[in-house]
Amino acid sequence: MSHPLDGRIALVAGATRGAGRGIAVELGAAGATVYVTGRSTRTRRSEYDRPETIEDTADLVTEAGGHGIAVPTDHLEPEQVRTLVDRIADEQGRLDVLVNDIWGGETLFEWDSTVWEHDLDKGLRLLRLAVETHAITNHYALPLLLRHPGGLVVEMTDGTAEYNRDTYRVSFFYDIAKASVLRMAFALGHELGPRGATAVALTPGWLRSEMMLDTFGVSEDNWRDALVRVPHFAISETPRYVGRAVAALAADPEVARWNGRSLSSGSLAREYGFTDLDGSRPDAWRYMVEVQDPGKQADTSGYR
Repeated sequence: MSHPLDGRIALVAGATRGAGRGIAVELGAAGATVYVTGRSTRTRRSEYDRPETIEDTADLVTEAGGHGIAVPTDHLEPEQVRTLVDRIADEQGRLDVLVNDIWGGETLFEWDSTVWEHDLDKGLRLLRLAVETHAITNHYALPLLLRHPGGLVVEMTDGTAEYNRDTYRVSFFYDIAKASVLRMAFALGHELGPRGATAVALTPGWLRSEMMLDTFGVSEDNWRDALVRVPHFAISETPRYVGRAVAALAADPEVARWNGRSLSSGSLAREYGFTDLDGSRPDAWRYMVEVQDPGKQADTSGYR
């Protein structure tokens, strides 16, 4: 089937840019109606002060073959989330896929900064944006998702449960935030599984997001120019790759086998057979364990 998600309703919370945008577009390409939320609109930018907007994401969803609907939402504000879910219920009467990709912490975390050295206000703000938003969204959205059997919740994080269990991630607040989302998917699996729905945690690999490309001073067209300075960037992937992972999960009639699990774009590519836009299958987390973290020379042979 070219549109396996025809008639399905999805909410991608945090879809302005990066993984959220890639996921929304791929759900649209599979035929879904996708509500996309965020704080950056064509009339008002978030504190990121970047050009990407939720309206642009919605247009990309529609261009891909789905139906994109942009709804400005601050997921730290319970009433805004309640209003969003009420709107979906009124307009669609159902919710089949919920993707929690809310983050907003790029300007808040400090590399290798101890908890006593890290700016406290920024650290606490990061935890609110990365964890509290997911809890609020789940609280209001899950009753709608549970109206029909087979619903899917995807908690987006950075790192697999196995990798993050053994690896200190950046600094105290960042580490806690990403571990919390992994555990959130595990807990949701216990609550949703007996009620006919599935929850998973999902991580992309080294993501070529808009912000990452800007950091390296490259574009998607010439991203390999950054390898001169950062050779391991060769394992990176587009946001559409993890988007295809979500679309594959949403279309899988046996998705419940993954309930409560921690998954990655690379592992799911092997399972479902999808590729990134260039036809490759980057397996970033295996690469990091076997090549990057041990300090070996960058070589993606056998990893993409």
